[in-house]
Amino acid sequence: MSAHTDHRTMRRVLHREIAGTIGLLTDEHDFRAMRRYRSFAFHDHTAYLQQVEALLRTRASQGSHTAVALFDPQEYADFCAETGLDPDKAASRTRFTAELAAAGPTLPYEGQPLADLVPALVDEAVRQATWEYASTLLTRLGACASCGEDIGRAAFTRASHLLVRILDTAGPGDRHLVCSVTGTPETLVAVLHADQDTNGDTRLDEAEALEFATVLALGIATQNPAGLVMRTSAPGTADRVYGWRVRGEGLEPLTAGEVFDAYCTDIESGDLISPESDVDYCVPPDLGEEGPAPGHLH
Repeated sequence: MSAHTDHRTMRRVLHREIAGTIGLLTDEHDFRAMRRYRSFAFHDHTAYLQQVEALLRTRASQGSHTAVALFDPQEYADFCAETGLDPDKAASRTRFTAELAAAGPTLPYEGQPLADLVPALVDEAVRQATWEYASTLLTRLGACASCGEDIGRAAFTRASHLLVRILDTAGPGDRHLVCSVTGTPETLVAVLHADQDTNGDTRLDEAEALEFATVLALGIATQNPAGLVMRTSAPGTADRVYGWRVRGEGLEPLTAGEVFDAYCTDIESGDLISPESDVDYCVPPDLGEEGPAPGHLH
């Protein structure tokens, strides 16, 4: 083997060792926004997505790991303005994508069709934005005027305690929780999946759990209308659906009728939706808390 051939072989080996990130323009509107740059060589969004998917498949076949990030043209323009970069250069887009890889929402490409990866990536971006927004609002609440306690931190501690109690008192099976807080001024929604393995242990996504506790904490701290709904699924039994509304520092159980109404009403139109079969709309189990809630928020 010649020295030249050996060097090429080593470069191919090193290429497989490099983890890359691709900034993806997921919708037509964002794609059109990037076409104002002469150095952006693509002209058709569908063809662009096909080329990206082909590149992802090629890298995967070569053993390379690739993450996909959401490329936002407005964030890119702001980034270039702040850093003094020329937005009409490919090197600037590469630099911005590197920033996305470090701090933004990304998903690994694992051979899934782009049609499946794109909505999952958008969901991940919404989740991170929700967490950042809720965290900012909690931080702005500051300290309690009478006792000096950090209101946001105390509310997060309380929310984390309630989440543990909810999971501990739930029946066996997989759990799907939704928490919503209105009037913040935007309605914030967090979702948490808590599945059980064969040993009965609960598996949580830590990022999901953090976001969920943060949104619940915001409902506790601000006293804005907030609620939480749980759905448990286990083999051989009907799914159970129940929930609570946030009251003070605690959770007030919803009646079976209230849960039924919430699940069987279209949020947008207010129209009734047919109830699912094999679903038990019921009252939640006792969370096992007696007396006043620990801590105090003002």
